[in-house]
Amino acid sequence: MQKEALDMVSSDVNFPKGHFPDYRIGPNNQIIDPEETHEVVPLKEIVAKETTQLLEQRRRLSVRDLREKFEKGLSGASKLTEEAKRRDAASLDRQVLLKKLRDVLDTLKGRVAGRNRDDADEAISLVEALAVQLTQREGELIYEKAEVKKLASFLKQATEDARKVAEEERALALAEIEKSRAEIAKVEKALQEHDSASSSREKEEIEELRKEIREARRIKMLHQPSKVMDMQFELQGLRTLISEKTELCNQLKKELAMIKRLEQDSSKLFELEGSNTLGSQFCIIPRVDGAPDISSCPVQWYRVISGGSRELISGATRLTYAPEPFDVGQLLQAEIVLKADKVTVQTDGPINPASGLERYVDSLMKRTDTEFTVVVTQMNGNDYSSNSVHVFHIGKLRIKLRKGRSTKARESYSSTMKLCGSRGGGNAAACAVFWQARKGLSYTLAFETDRDRNAAIMLARKFASNCNVVLAGPGDQVHGGA
Repeated sequence: MQKEALDMVSSDVNFPKGHFPDYRIGPNNQIIDPEETHEVVPLKEIVAKETTQLLEQRRRLSVRDLREKFEKGLSGASKLTEEAKRRDAASLDRQVLLKKLRDVLDTLKGRVAGRNRDDADEAISLVEALAVQLTQREGELIYEKAEVKKLASFLKQATEDARKVAEEERALALAEIEKSRAEIAKVEKALQEHDSASSSREKEEIEELRKEIREARRIKMLHQPSKVMDMQFELQGLRTLISEKTELCNQLKKELAMIKRLEQDSSKLFELEGSNTLGSQFCIIPRVDGAPDISSCPVQWYRVISGGSRELISGATRLTYAPEPFDVGQLLQAEIVLKADKVTVQTDGPINPASGLERYVDSLMKRTDTEFTVVVTQMNGNDYSSNSVHVFHIGKLRIKLRKGRSTKARESYSSTMKLCGSRGGGNAAACAVFWQARKGLSYTLAFETDRDRNAAIMLARKFASNCNVVLAGPGDQVHGGA
């Protein structure tokens, strides 16, 4: 590149004096060269010659040409740089080339003047900018090389550490394997010793049994074989007869004990299974084996109020019963008619309220209308064919049952309305209620949970009480609000 620039300047530009010629105007406005006074050159020829020289000089020293040549040189330099990178050439050569190029441009700048000098300055600035860019790029490359070296050293160290860890783990694993092998060998040896000892004991026992069998055969042969066989058959028959008599005797003893317990206290034959908490369900079950079957016996449930008197719970005539809010604080009693006798079972204590139910009902009373999701199981005492989901609305002035947009029943609180827990028994009695909207229209509704069922009963009774209506079940005698 330096040689090309020097050739271009030396071949295309020729300044014999280093500055423009000095002319002076002679007679008839002619330009006279002081050094060539002996010749008089026409003005037109001189002007045309100078103009041609200036145009040619401007064309040869134009910035565009310099830029094009510089760009060509720059592309060549980039190619050389890429080749130098591939061949790991030193970056000092590029700086030397740029330095020589700048020296050439400085030399060129000293030989031109005016606009060409500005073009040369611009070219020098471009060269200096390129030098700065190359310097920055070299710094980046040096930094990247350093990072790559660091990464390589890090990977090498990590590889060494991993190899060391693998060797340590392999050594530990080999040690554990050897230890396990030694333990297995000990266990196998102990098992072999145990097997040999047990086999020797078994052999001794078998030999003793053989001796006893031979002795028994010898004794048997000494006696009459037919009589011995007859005695064996008789003994077998006696054993069978004794076992049958024993079973019959045990059965008679059980029946006798049951009859005695029934004569003494028949109430101890049965008991109530369930928790004394609102939301549970009681079931009458036998307490002793052999108790009579009461599945078809008449049953009636009662509330034991103050003073020991009983209050009949209308409709509660099954073996199971789910307490409702009216039963809180009272004892429950079931009476079973067993043949000519009546058996009575009773809860251990009064029914306790459900935890948090009062606060839940108080929060629901702040609303004007509360919705519960229910399923209609019976209508007017008959099974309801469709088990579709309904919505049970309990408001401050009335109760409504609807399915989608269709209203099944909507009645205000009145003396003809009845609402209580389901008393027909069943596994879902704790989640079901009986609602008589008016005379001739009643429903049995199953709630999602026992908490919703009891909350709905309490909420409806409180709203009805605000309307001076006592909302209870059929045949209930209300002695206080629930």
